[in-house]
Amino acid sequence: MATKHSRAAARLMISPAVLLLLAWMIIPLAMTLYFSFLSYNLMSPGMERWIGFTNYQYFLTDPAFFAALTNTILLVVGVLIVTVIGGTLFALLLDQPFFGQGIVRIMVIAPFFVMPTVSALVWKNMFMNPVNGLFAHLFKALGLQPFDFLAQAPLASIIGIVSWQWLPFATLILLTALQSLDQEQLEAAEMDGAPWLSRFIHIMLPHLARAITVVILIQTIFLLSIFAEILVTTNGGPGTASTNLTYLIYMQSLLQFDVGGGSAGGVVAIILANIVAIFLMRMIGKNLEA
Repeated sequence: MATKHSRAAARLMISPAVLLLLAWMIIPLAMTLYFSFLSYNLMSPGMERWIGFTNYQYFLTDPAFFAALTNTILLVVGVLIVTVIGGTLFALLLDQPFFGQGIVRIMVIAPFFVMPTVSALVWKNMFMNPVNGLFAHLFKALGLQPFDFLAQAPLASIIGIVSWQWLPFATLILLTALQSLDQEQLEAAEMDGAPWLSRFIHIMLPHLARAITVVILIQTIFLLSIFAEILVTTNGGPGTASTNLTYLIYMQSLLQFDVGGGSAGGVVAIILANIVAIFLMRMIGKNLEA
């Protein structure tokens, strides 16, 4: 009886926080869903009318949607490839004993704590500027024509900027996993004459599999909503060359004042993000069971 009363009291005490969290999530989602069925433009106040699924039809058949969806996939996959491979290499490097190891680890992790807007501005003005940027001076020193990264390779440039931000996170997770590896296995394999590459493929990599899965899951959820880096650097251009779904919804809602169309895009983005999240959760679940 005491246990039942304790559980009931615990539920009663936690219920306000749960109700507040549900209201915080459900009310905006319900309003977005409602607006998605309206012809609602901020430039025509009081002219709202119910149009059903027309906003979804326009959004899903808009050529910009397919370009944004492709860019979103390329952005997520590109950043994941760079961060997983780079994070693994950095983790292997930082796991070795050397002078100043603590300082180097802090320097490697530091970019993760820089705000996305700040890091994007630094990369845009200090590194990628085709006139005064560091890369421009480097190209000139080599006798080459400076390359305008944000104009000629906008999506690749954003992938580089975002990868620089998320590489410390992947490195930290993978380094933690690598340090939990039983060193006796590596020593036994080394004594048996196994080369370093063989030890990495057959011992280290299987041990890092779960950590890599966690990195992919967490990063994918955040990378689907990349916005600040695009807004600060390219504004989605040239054309739609660097526009992802998040930025397309921003353009629809706040630049074109089409709340109904933007809300429909937001619902589509939520559905796609949940599909990806469910797939990744199942993948990580199978990985953890193995």
